[in-house]
Amino acid sequence: MTLSDDKKDARGGAREKLYILGHPIAHSKSPAMYNAVYEKLGLNWHYDFMDCAELAQAEAFLAKRDFLSINITTPYKPQAYAAADVRAASAQLARGANVLVNKNGVLVAYNVDGQGCVAALERAGVSFPGAHVAVCGTGPTALAILHAAAQAGADEVLLVGRDKERAGDVLRGYASTFKKLAETAIDLPAATPGHLGFAETYEHVQLKFGSYATSRQAIAAADVIVDATPLGMNPGDAAPFDTALLSARQTVFDVVYGHGTTALVAAAREAGCAAYDGASMLVAQAAVTFNIVSEIAGVEHSMTFDGLYDVMFEAAGF
Repeated sequence: MTLSDDKKDARGGAREKLYILGHPIAHSKSPAMYNAVYEKLGLNWHYDFMDCAELAQAEAFLAKRDFLSINITTPYKPQAYAAADVRAASAQLARGANVLVNKNGVLVAYNVDGQGCVAALERAGVSFPGAHVAVCGTGPTALAILHAAAQAGADEVLLVGRDKERAGDVLRGYASTFKKLAETAIDLPAATPGHLGFAETYEHVQLKFGSYATSRQAIAAADVIVDATPLGMNPGDAAPFDTALLSARQTVFDVVYGHGTTALVAAAREAGCAAYDGASMLVAQAAVTFNIVSEIAGVEHSMTFDGLYDVMFEAAGF
């Protein structure tokens, strides 16, 4: 386990420091969620805010590496990705990192957005095998969710954005990285029971791209629609696509939470869809992150994923 503080606990171990890095972050539920789990397990770990208003502050914090792990949010995900010495497949495929773990001075980057989103939807009863999934957005969060949906067994995943060519370029970059990893990396079994292995996912899934204007039929036909754009964070934000395309048989998920009901979620509920905001995704990806960090730190625990989720969900006050 990495020692980063000379403040000892009764067992002689050093207190580990963990943070959320971004700006602004005062609204974040992460410290409450993680610290509740640390307390329950008797870990001498403490999770805190690292609110850096200036880029230079964030870069200095990353360079110092005085932490066991950090979660990264807007606007410092590119800097965290660049600071990493090793990038897990999840970060490479998403082209961005939202978790850094300090393994004996080596920074390892991960992206847990996709795992968190799919886990939240599966907890809500959504089945991915054979499904058609549409993911709105072309950033790292969208790519992470696209990949996780494919690993969960979706037959077809559509990446859709405002500009068709932009979506195509992003998807081709993802597919190229996926192909390289599938051909050269060790094909480990899926981390989640019932999901596909890495190479199996590459062979199985059909990937498509389009724009909101050109993919109207595909959006209307999708079983699951995930909005991975920032729309909804500001008052008056519209849904990313024409919500008249929605029907009651669909499941709609918006990664935005804590800003009131988004236009997309409101329209989806009006159409009779099963519709969810991003609160459950936040909690699920926190549980995924805790398991990653505890494994790297050599900490064994007996809590199940559902147990972690329940403790974190209650601590967040959702």
